[in-house]
Amino acid sequence: MSCDLQYRLQSRKRLRILAAGVVGVVLLALADLMTGSSGMKLAAVLQALLQGPETGTAEAVIVWSIRLPMTLTAFFVGAALSLAGLQIQNITGNALASPSTLGISSAAGFGAAGAITAGFTIFGMLWLGTALAAFSMAIIVSAAIYWLGGRRGMSPTAILAGIVMNFFFMALQQFLQYHASPEVAQLISGWTFGNLERSTWTSTAAAAGAVIAAAAYLIGRSWELTTLTIGEERALSLGVPVRRLRVVAFGISALLIACSVSFIGTVSFVGLVAPHLAKLTLGEDQRYLLPGSLLTGAMLMLASSVAAKLLSAGAVLPVGIVTSLVGVPFLLVLLLRSTQARYA
Repeated sequence: MSCDLQYRLQSRKRLRILAAGVVGVVLLALADLMTGSSGMKLAAVLQALLQGPETGTAEAVIVWSIRLPMTLTAFFVGAALSLAGLQIQNITGNALASPSTLGISSAAGFGAAGAITAGFTIFGMLWLGTALAAFSMAIIVSAAIYWLGGRRGMSPTAILAGIVMNFFFMALQQFLQYHASPEVAQLISGWTFGNLERSTWTSTAAAAGAVIAAAAYLIGRSWELTTLTIGEERALSLGVPVRRLRVVAFGISALLIACSVSFIGTVSFVGLVAPHLAKLTLGEDQRYLLPGSLLTGAMLMLASSVAAKLLSAGAVLPVGIVTSLVGVPFLLVLLLRSTQARYA
């Protein structure tokens, strides 16, 4: 078999996998819309979607005011965290790098906890002040991690710096929670779990805008990103501006993480698990891996949303708990594989 034919067959296989991913996202989104305390059949969901929010029926209110913002937020947050995790792994060259392991998510959690404790509001709205504080801390810590790691070419120093940041901000958040009143401590605790019940059309729009803009830019740089994964020296020899690419990719990742967690809270391990699952089926070619990671992250988040509703009757379990239950054993497997490869 010639190399050209083999390449075409492989490309068709990857396109079929991406098409299957689109179908999977649609099916999981419908399942999420159907799942809830009141329950709803597929026909009723589709009818409510087609009729629009103006009809005023009970089904339309449930779908358009409650469930659809949660479903779309889950889709875009999952996609954003997966894209961010993939880029962090690309620029650090470390399979264990993710928004959670680098401490960016915990920094956002501390920012939100500080805003809640201080009663920081914008235009009288506490949720907006909390979102801005979480966003700001995520951006600041991302810049700090890049500066600390970038001094050595984004070596494992970046991962170590992220771990330090993670524990530091977790300790600060626990300090605030310990000294807060019971009511404030409960608000802080609820925010740190990652709860889709806080989803609004505002959170949907913020996450969607970040994902669409980031995906458009990164797909346009897919060749350069693929070259970077082969090795820094090879990328430089091919004329890839490695330093600038890393700065831009890390900045985009920080923006995606901040827009994701600043409204619904911290969601762990999606940025670690989803890119690896996409790599297992699509390989390292960023032309396919970027959309594949986006779809995988969205599917993982939607599946976690469905599971969160089913596991807690009459209430919605925080989705961050479900993603952590999936991510912890996955991280353990990656650690064991990395250790075996090192000493093989």
